[in-house]
Amino acid sequence: MRLNFVIPLIIIVLLGLMGSVYVVREGQVALVLNLGRVARTDIGPGLHFKVPLIESARVFDRRFNASAFSPERSLTSERKDVSVDFVAIVAISDVAAFYRATSGNESDANLRLEPIIKNSLRNEINASTLTELVSGNRSEFVERQLPGINEAAKSLGMRIIDIRLKQIDLPTDSQVIQQVYNRMRAERQEVATRLRAEGEERARAIRGQADREQTVILAEAERDAQTLRGEGDAEAARIYGNAANRDPAFYAFQRSLEAYRAAFEKGDSVIVLERNDPFLQYMRSDR
Repeated sequence: MRLNFVIPLIIIVLLGLMGSVYVVREGQVALVLNLGRVARTDIGPGLHFKVPLIESARVFDRRFNASAFSPERSLTSERKDVSVDFVAIVAISDVAAFYRATSGNESDANLRLEPIIKNSLRNEINASTLTELVSGNRSEFVERQLPGINEAAKSLGMRIIDIRLKQIDLPTDSQVIQQVYNRMRAERQEVATRLRAEGEERARAIRGQADREQTVILAEAERDAQTLRGEGDAEAARIYGNAANRDPAFYAFQRSLEAYRAAFEKGDSVIVLERNDPFLQYMRSDR
């Protein structure tokens, strides 16, 4: 009889001990509920005890978690429609507030956190241009909104560590894409026109410089040629003078022959002179 009484008692004690012990692992946090009400919070890693049947323990992961949300469509300051896809890095900051707000359900927490983040991002997008969103500093974009988001997230017992903008798209059902393409095309055409104008201006400058150098070179060449011609004429005159001084009659004869050659070069020239004209002195038969 005594053995039959002891065995159930041992089983009951073991079950009671098992129901009074719980383990919190590294990176986790726990709270203890007493008949459904929060009794103890922020319980760190280790082996802990609770009152069986009266108290229950809830353990939560307090490490950073990446929560993905559906893309948010907003209008920029230019009234252009964009779709922003983002991921929030969140962590539990107050486990008691987290449990009271969400009953410990992470899906409910994300559902309540989503409008807080999206409304804040929408305000920032509404105040920015499309160029600032696409090519701007996204870390500064997020840092401006984190304080306000975390202030609103305190009621959920959560803290937003960071928000990563994965992608910024132009919705395919809007005309923004075509507008962006047109703007890009206009900007490229403007750059091309400016480059062509700069090229033409540079070409005109080069041609002008070349024309000036050509004029200078031709003028110098003409000057040198005239100098050489003058020196040649002077040398020829000197030679002719020396020749004339040595034999004036032969010089006169040579000059007359040159005059005849020039006068009758074409072969059909007609010259009317008097019989005794000196020009004909070397054509007379008595010579």
